Amino acid sequence: MLDSLTRRLAGILTGLRGKARLTEDDVNDMLREVRVALLEADVNFAVAKGFIAKVREKAVGEDIYGSLTADQTIIRIVRDELTELLGTAPPRFNYNPSPPTVILLCGLQGSGKTTTAAKLARWLINQGKKPMLAACDTQRPAAIKQLEVLGESVGVPVYVKLDKTTPVQIANEALARCKHLMLDVLIVDTAGRLQIDEGLMEELHQIYNNTKPSEVFLVLDSTTGQEAVHVAEAFHKEVQLTGAIFTKLDGDTRGGAILSVRSSTGVPVRFIGVGEQVEALDTFHPDRMAQRIIGMGDVMGIIEKAEQFIDKEEAEGIEGKMASGNLDFNDMLQTFRMMKKMGPMKNLLKMVPGLANAVPEEALDAINDKDTGRIEAIILSMTLKERSNPDIINGSRRKRIAAGAGTTVEEVNNLLKQFYGSRRGMKQMMQMQKRMGKRGRR
Repeated sequence: MLDSLTRRLAGILTGLRGKARLTEDDVNDMLREVRVALLEADVNFAVAKGFIAKVREKAVGEDIYGSLTADQTIIRIVRDELTELLGTAPPRFNYNPSPPTVILLCGLQGSGKTTTAAKLARWLINQGKKPMLAACDTQRPAAIKQLEVLGESVGVPVYVKLDKTTPVQIANEALARCKHLMLDVLIVDTAGRLQIDEGLMEELHQIYNNTKPSEVFLVLDSTTGQEAVHVAEAFHKEVQLTGAIFTKLDGDTRGGAILSVRSSTGVPVRFIGVGEQVEALDTFHPDRMAQRIIGMGDVMGIIEKAEQFIDKEEAEGIEGKMASGNLDFNDMLQTFRMMKKMGPMKNLLKMVPGLANAVPEEALDAINDKDTGRIEAIILSMTLKERSNPDIINGSRRKRIAAGAGTTVEEVNNLLKQFYGSRRGMKQMMQMQKRMGKRGRR
């Protein structure tokens, strides 16, 4: 997600390295490029303009803080403003004190509401809740069948009526059934249209008034660009949205609408979809997204995903090694095996600090989960000593490793290059985060 913006910002900030103080010309040149990068990423023009003005105000003539260099100072300012733009803190989930909590999903046809309903159900199960799904999209029989299949895959009941029962009646009956079964949450999947119309809004209003939802999530397709902002504004005028869920962020390198929705509408982004699998739904953290956009990665995101599959001590050990930059190939092997359970490899690698800038874009885009098999084979061809101390892997050792893995020396060299680049990037980014954190507490 937002890969193009991340790489553009990294290239722009490289030009500031070595400067002891930022002049107005330095800032203007840099911000001109940043503005272009934001617009190319489909960020709303007014939002981009306001963002640039705030960064300029803070950056012109600013002294370098402590050991921060000029580029690091700009990174701190840009990170802070991006976080402010996205929302300083994720809202708490609004559970009804008298269950069941009703969650109403709305949006245009094709935005991914039905799949998102199942993903949200699975997320709620992981929070210790017992959800139910209600199939209120009677416009498309295929959507009902899809929800039934998805509900079965995540292990939650789906309330369905295949006669001429109206969506409002289905929602009411589903709520009554949910109460009878003593379930915690009812997720209502509503119909969408190719465009906003009176019939869509009237039906949504009736369901809203009858079920009195605690959360109303607008599901937005991130690939629609700035149109997502117009859709959010229209729905927010009709019903009181409590959040937005962006889908298909794994398939769009721009995704700038995610930077625009909250600023334009006041509606916070609550979740992001990063794949087709039912587990591919992440809670949206504005500060982490800001760090990912400027190439600082999301170590905490990786750790949280890891904690679902390994125990706490192992997760803390990996976090500590990431922070110190002391990962070795044993850790990489363990991490790859763990990552297979955590989602698409490419998405996870982009969360590693510094890796997106250390590895060419085409190399990351070419990564698929089958490639990890070759990486594992290369690592397994190393001796235990080589895995623990990669610095000893010289030319002759690389030839032996390549032969043992059934691959080429070039592939071994590429893996070592990526390994060192990632380790170096992790250490630098973690150190920068610590310095910025200390500055923020003064």
